[in-house]
Amino acid sequence: MSEAVSLVRALTRLGPRLLPFADAASAELPLGRLLRLSLFQVTVGMAAVLLIGTLNRVMIVELRVPAWIVAVMLSLPLLAAPFRALVGFRSDRHRSVLGWRRVPYLWFGTLLQFGGFAIMPFALLILSGDTTGPVAIGQGAAALAFVLVGAGLHTTQTVGLALATDLAPAHARPKVVALLCAMLLLGMMASAVVFGLALANFSAIRLIQVIQGAALATLVLNGVALWKQEPRRPSGASVQDSADGFGRAWAAYAAQPRARRRLLATGLGTAGFSMQDILLEPYGGQILRLPVAATTALTAVLAVGGGAGLLAAARWLNRGGDPFRVAAAGAVVGIAAFSAVVFAAPLGSGGLFAAGVALIGVGGGLFAHGTLTASMAGAGPQQAGLALGAWGAVQAGAAGLAIAASGIVRDAGSALAVAGRLGEALNDASTGYLVVYHIEIALLFATLIAIGPLVRRPDLPALPARPVLS
Repeated sequence: MSEAVSLVRALTRLGPRLLPFADAASAELPLGRLLRLSLFQVTVGMAAVLLIGTLNRVMIVELRVPAWIVAVMLSLPLLAAPFRALVGFRSDRHRSVLGWRRVPYLWFGTLLQFGGFAIMPFALLILSGDTTGPVAIGQGAAALAFVLVGAGLHTTQTVGLALATDLAPAHARPKVVALLCAMLLLGMMASAVVFGLALANFSAIRLIQVIQGAALATLVLNGVALWKQEPRRPSGASVQDSADGFGRAWAAYAAQPRARRRLLATGLGTAGFSMQDILLEPYGGQILRLPVAATTALTAVLAVGGGAGLLAAARWLNRGGDPFRVAAAGAVVGIAAFSAVVFAAPLGSGGLFAAGVALIGVGGGLFAHGTLTASMAGAGPQQAGLALGAWGAVQAGAAGLAIAASGIVRDAGSALAVAGRLGEALNDASTGYLVVYHIEIALLFATLIAIGPLVRRPDLPALPARPVLS
């Protein structure tokens, strides 16, 4: 027994040195409680993988749903993105009889996700036409399911981040942000593996089981994440300016020095990093002739790069760095990354392509961490939900529009190039992809221009430096 106690004590002393994000814990938010809270990010990642990855393929290949219907269904969750700022604002000002502000919205978002997943598999089966009922019912039910999941996902993530901001002290927030982003990546990676194995031998029954299993996991994990996290306040306690409407609150937030420029930089950078999301694997297979196993591994390479970027950003910010400089560094790394991807085609270099993909992950991790930390630090005492909702709305909206535009630009560019409309030098199948990557480089340069004044004259107080254990 004494040896076991000694081992535990030794691991506790070594934890901050060896365990990633262990120093995100604080007296106000211990590591165990922080890890439990971060489970909401796992369910968000699981939902994203299920919608964008697994169901995308299953609906088109196994269920033979027309591609345009799949595109419309997968775009429906983005309809809820602009409302993230409103949801965050309402959670800032909510007065619950039980004394909570965030918990009711987190739980309501969880129920929306659960409800959407509960009806989704049956709606998809009707949508595929593999029934005797009218397909229109399947189309309406599937649209409702995707909207419910999207609304629940955006609500849960917005209010969960706001709750983390409430609980974490200012000096620990950079590490808390890194941990929450890492848990999102972990949820996506683990879910991709589990869903892939579960649906290896596809059947309608297996699809129902997988989606309803995701619904149950969402309910359980979010329930565990919420348990005894937010302190209860007296039911009669009022929140400052609770009578103000959303319009007035938004005007006050937007009137802050450079708030709009911060959101503009977030949107430009997110679009710059997101256009490649659906193109990297086809680019590697079609242009560089990489095997399926190699292109599939790109997801892992991208995730590892993202994790490295999050760790670097957390360490930089933990030493008192400016979050806008971190975001700008991410944009610079992204420019170098897409340049490597572009040159991989004429050089026929799979290694250069893989290095570029890894750097895209690093740059994206730095940029996401920097902009999210800036939003958390720039929020007033009663503006955390509004600020993070605005950040989430801009990020989700920019990513969705960028992904949609990338497919259109790639197809149009390739068609013009192959038809000889762009000249003999560009008469190649890779032209469509390269046009997209050059647009991303231009967007990242525009991001640096937008961030410039924020770095020169920061509107945020410097984050206090903390000793970093080596």
